[in-house]
Amino acid sequence: MKLKTDVENIIRELVNAGRLAGAATLVWRDGEVVDTAAVGSRDLANELPIERDTIFRIASMSKPVTTVAALTLFDEGRFALDHPIEIWAPELAHLRVLRDPGGPLDATDEARRAITFRDLLTHRSGLTYGDFHRGPIGRAYAETLGPMMDNPLTPQEWVARIATLPLIDQPGAAFHYSISTDLLGFLIARMEGESLGQVLARRVFAPLGMRDTGFAVSRDKRDRRAALCGFDDEGRVTTLAAAPGRHALAERPEDMTFESGGQGLWSTLDDYLVFARMLIRDPEVPALLRDETLAMMTSNQLTDEQRAAARLLGRSLFIAGHGYGMGVAVVLEPEKADPLTCRGGVGTMGWAGAYGGWWQADPNDRSVLIFLTHNMVDGSQMARGIGLDAWTAIASFHAIATS
Repeated sequence: MKLKTDVENIIRELVNAGRLAGAATLVWRDGEVVDTAAVGSRDLANELPIERDTIFRIASMSKPVTTVAALTLFDEGRFALDHPIEIWAPELAHLRVLRDPGGPLDATDEARRAITFRDLLTHRSGLTYGDFHRGPIGRAYAETLGPMMDNPLTPQEWVARIATLPLIDQPGAAFHYSISTDLLGFLIARMEGESLGQVLARRVFAPLGMRDTGFAVSRDKRDRRAALCGFDDEGRVTTLAAAPGRHALAERPEDMTFESGGQGLWSTLDDYLVFARMLIRDPEVPALLRDETLAMMTSNQLTDEQRAAARLLGRSLFIAGHGYGMGVAVVLEPEKADPLTCRGGVGTMGWAGAYGGWWQADPNDRSVLIFLTHNMVDGSQMARGIGLDAWTAIASFHAIATS
């Protein structure tokens, strides 16, 4: 098949040049998988190939999954969107807000209102990611909250530490990509009296048959894992002992209780496919959400001003063709949409992961595209142009698959 050959050739060229370890891709359209490709190595040290069932860290592709789990509770009336989260997290009842996100931590004002569940679902909580800031708040996040995936803190300790940090903006004021989904995950775990992993397994993975998705990979499946992979100082592909920033470890301690709903999941092409099909209401997949709730999740929730102001690493996120729903970006203007976010008809949705995972689902032509890799790059390397080739491959994959 020409599609398969073209995609494989794009990836293999980057692999042969030492600019990518490898990748797995899938194209599903109108009820069937029409193409898959698997090129390169899932484990450089042991020379193991990437295959269709390779299990990858999907980073922020976790966010839509946690969002769906939370919205199943919303559908049951367990919380209202405008309920303050302090109902379930009283330790977050008295938050303060920095007057200047880059300024001193003691120059703050009282939060004008509480953070709500709607704020968490749309990243308008005033929380952030420490890695986005070079000033005091960035250092405070790193020192107070620790790594974002494999973290020695318990969920209770982590939530309590959030209360000691100032917000960077007033709740509800603006979109700031953040730890909001992690906090949301721990709140729904509190509601259920279970770990987040148990909540996701019962409410999402089991109903959809996602057998290879979770916060850890069982021993009997570890030979299918994609090893931690990034780049050395010279820009050469190499095995890593830990992800950049030590956010993820090569082996997660078995007694670790922290589970990152924002970026901690492992998954496969076929598991994520069934999740994406659920979001476009494929009748062959169980419906997890009410129609009205799914429509809300997959439609823009930001004001025009919030779309225009949203930035990520200096890049405008939404003004050119996109909005943001709950856990996913959505296409509003197809001709302006950036394929590295998602690009298709109006209502096409997606949300990429920091390690090079990417997907989109288009309800108009009933298609799903997925690209998974293990491309772990830190900010200083990106500034030097190292590790950006995964995004080149994604753009090429999108162009080939939609042509």
